[in-house]
Amino acid sequence: MLQLTGEWLLQRGIPSIQPLLEQLSDYRSLHFNTQSMGHWDSSLTAFLLQLQRYCLANGVSVNYQGLPSGVQRLLTLAMTTHQRDDPNLNTAPGSLLNQVGESTLNLWYDAPQTLRFIGGSAVALANTVRGRAHFRREDIGLLLQDAGPRALPIVSLISFLVGMILAYMGASQLALFGAEIYIADLVGIGMVREVGALMTAIIIAGRTGASYAAEIGTMQVNEEIDALRTLGISPIEYLVLPRLITLIIMVPLLTLYADLVGILAGMMVAVTAFNISVFEYYVQTLHIMDINHILVGLSKALVYGICIAIAGCLRGIQCGRSAAAVGQATTSAVVTSIIYVVVSASVMTVLYQKLGI
Repeated sequence: MLQLTGEWLLQRGIPSIQPLLEQLSDYRSLHFNTQSMGHWDSSLTAFLLQLQRYCLANGVSVNYQGLPSGVQRLLTLAMTTHQRDDPNLNTAPGSLLNQVGESTLNLWYDAPQTLRFIGGSAVALANTVRGRAHFRREDIGLLLQDAGPRALPIVSLISFLVGMILAYMGASQLALFGAEIYIADLVGIGMVREVGALMTAIIIAGRTGASYAAEIGTMQVNEEIDALRTLGISPIEYLVLPRLITLIIMVPLLTLYADLVGILAGMMVAVTAFNISVFEYYVQTLHIMDINHILVGLSKALVYGICIAIAGCLRGIQCGRSAAAVGQATTSAVVTSIIYVVVSASVMTVLYQKLGI
């Protein structure tokens, strides 16, 4: 029986357990008597934790019944080991078959949630058309500025370089037949129908889609999304819908800008390297360019914008409750966005070719 008396306060310090160790070595169980004990704080808990660790290491059982109920709860909480079940935490890699199985199961369980999220986003977008959606209109202005004007430098650089690459690659083959003038056809149709929208989508996926996942994932960690649900506010309407509308508007506009920059880059290559005049290149571009080509590129850009917004916001909503989970959600958003974009690009390209558009 260990009797605890007097005041147990931090300002008086924590007594050492060393004088008790020799006496405890002869006992197989330990009980407490606190009838003469006065006020106590965390110093008592710290002392008892040291004593309990020694008892556990030396096979001495400890009975908490004589301690105050508050001390018993604190000791139980301090000695309990919580097993974290966050699925986003890294675990040791298993065999290849095990990893394939886990990936398949994750995909199987993730599919219904993804479909529900897409359906909820579609309903929220329909409510916006009918004027029934609830979100802050001023958020769209800030999101448009971030996804549009602030993305112009990187879109300009990538589009210009891609236009130059298309012109040089095409010219090296067309020069064999003396048909350098058709550089305008190659660059114009390639940029407007395929490359402009695709490169813009990849840039936006890495820049804007990742930021959406990080923002919403951080809100998930801070339990702000739970607070929205508690207040009866739909996270899809309040958080996802403004970002979806933003990319529906900005990705086609950025695609038009990227098409123009790529065509100008091809013109620069044709004029400087292959002795084609600016007027000839301009006339040939106008001759080959059709409104169908422009509409095809814009329709693809629209689908790409929807895919990027859905992937970024979905990964943010699915984010775990740790800082590491936010980084994993951001990485997953970029990868998922690019997969969605490439798959949709392939399907739409084949579909348009079959339809003769």
